[in-house]
Amino acid sequence: MTEKRMSSSRKHSIKGMMLQVAKELLEAEAIEKGQIRATYMEENCPPLVLPRSVEELKDLCCELHAKLDVVDEERYDLASKVNLVVREVADLNFKMVDLKGKFKRPPLKKVRMSADAMLQALLGSKHKVTMDLRSNLKQVKKEVKEEDKELRDVGDWRKNIEDKAGMGGRKKMFETDA
Repeated sequence: MTEKRMSSSRKHSIKGMMLQVAKELLEAEAIEKGQIRATYMEENCPPLVLPRSVEELKDLCCELHAKLDVVDEERYDLASKVNLVVREVADLNFKMVDLKGKFKRPPLKKVRMSADAMLQALLGSKHKVTMDLRSNLKQVKKEVKEEDKELRDVGDWRKNIEDKAGMGGRKKMFETDA
């Protein structure tokens, strides 16, 4: 099947229409949010009546302080809930990485250390231990086999070959008998 390509003017006009519709939707949403805010303010915030005497002013301050305390308690409760959720998310992320088994291994540096220095680092500077690893090795005596001695003591190889030459080394037998 061959696809029909849209002309650039058609694409441009469709894009313009989409942007116009999106603009209208955003404007309607902004108006709706403004109305919701206005109704909330009317319900929760009564119009301010300024007191005319000192007693009325003190009563107004006490009411405002009580409302501030209630709001502050709600804010603290919400903040603690948010912190709890953040910790749970961090723990779940850690568990998820742990289950995947993909850990980023830090690059390790090569440390050249003798056995004595390693023991001193492990045991501390109080204990001085010297360790000569070669002194603990067993002494092994090398046994020389008799076959090896015979192979070494063969002598002149040319003479040996002449003796065994011919008929698989039987020539010498016939020469001595004849």
